Amino acid sequence: MNEQPKVVLITGASSGIGAATAARLAGDGHRVFLGARRTDRLQTLVHQLVDHGGQAAFQQLDVTDAAEVERFVHGACETFGRVDVLVNNAGVMPLSPLAARKTAEWDRMIDVNIRGVLHGISAVLPVMQEQGSGHIVNVASVGAYEVVPTSAVYSATKFAVRAITEGLRQESAGDIRATLISPGVTESELAESISDATAREAMHAYRAIALPASAIANAISFAIGQPAEVDVNEVIVRPAASRQ
Repeated sequence: MNEQPKVVLITGASSGIGAATAARLAGDGHRVFLGARRTDRLQTLVHQLVDHGGQAAFQQLDVTDAAEVERFVHGACETFGRVDVLVNNAGVMPLSPLAARKTAEWDRMIDVNIRGVLHGISAVLPVMQEQGSGHIVNVASVGAYEVVPTSAVYSATKFAVRAITEGLRQESAGDIRATLISPGVTESELAESISDATAREAMHAYRAIALPASAIANAISFAIGQPAEVDVNEVIVRPAASRQ
């Protein structure tokens, strides 16, 4: 494993996988720069990480705003001097059947889950190219490989993240590594955004067996800890007892 400390940017870091990843990577000795809309939670998390000997800072971030993402990356460079890893973790999952015609929720998923990832990639690539190294980790879902009723739009966004990650890997071979992390059912706040009653009830049953967010954080830690010549391309993490 590569023990060289890195500067790691994490989006959607105020809860769930993002917060768990921040804790794991700060514990590994990396310097973490955290972004999310809920800055009160980020401030609390950063204080906790620093109190435990970690190096951490935060900045407000809405990944749907390209200019704000650029400022986030600039803030990381000003704070820690470079950008070694971007973890594109921010995401939303308001599942519903297509017949429900929840077009505003479809737009929100497209804006956060696809455009948010692209904004992050666009903002860090010039920095990483100038450095001659970097690593972009995109958090997708098992929904990047399958579609179930109510997941058509959500799965479409995650299929897109999978395609974007593979394109990035092919275009950046040698200098910038690209990793897709696809969690199965994981403890998070994602299900709270489901407004469709039928989909929400089905999701509560679906999530009866769930991974702790730390399991996904461990997978991310593994991927970025590999030597520079090793690129972990895709990791799917599911609960052992799940058939999904």
